[in-house]
Amino acid sequence: MRKQSARDRLLAAADELFYAEGVHTVGIDRVIEQAGVAKASLYSCFGNKDGLIRAYLQGRHESRQKRILTGLERFDTPRDRLVGVFDVLIDYVSAPAYRGCAFYNASAESEKGGVAEEMSDANRAWTQELLVGLAREAGAPDPATLAAQLVILYDGASAGARLDRHPEAAVTARAMAAILVDAAITAL
Repeated sequence: MRKQSARDRLLAAADELFYAEGVHTVGIDRVIEQAGVAKASLYSCFGNKDGLIRAYLQGRHESRQKRILTGLERFDTPRDRLVGVFDVLIDYVSAPAYRGCAFYNASAESEKGGVAEEMSDANRAWTQELLVGLAREAGAPDPATLAAQLVILYDGASAGARLDRHPEAAVTARAMAAILVDAAITAL
């Protein structure tokens, strides 16, 4: 088996440490030590810690997109795909390693206008666009409003599952989402 590149080892270490402990709590020396690379490797691969945080959050964003889109493939109807976003969330927050949303966590400890906020904004925009598109496909007369309502449920479910250390908030949010979706698409 081929040894991982320094870049891949740095990203793997950052992913583990940043998600478990926070992007600003963990210093670059810990990431470098866990990755088993020279400090110069971090700077040549990412430029600085902000570059590493950007790459970490970009990786989280890409895996989240894949997880959600792959998870939605099991649903046959537009309505079920829209509500299914919450089924995918339930699966995710049920994992023992779930420590909350990586984007919420990174944003909470970062300065306004920083890289974590920028990457979180991009991730959030993707979520909103996904929900608007799914709401439109499901026949909602006002897809943007329905999507905005569902984003609030999604946010609450993500935070609640972390704070309660149990997926019940996501299960409840899924039930509420089904009510909102059904009310919106039968209001035609």
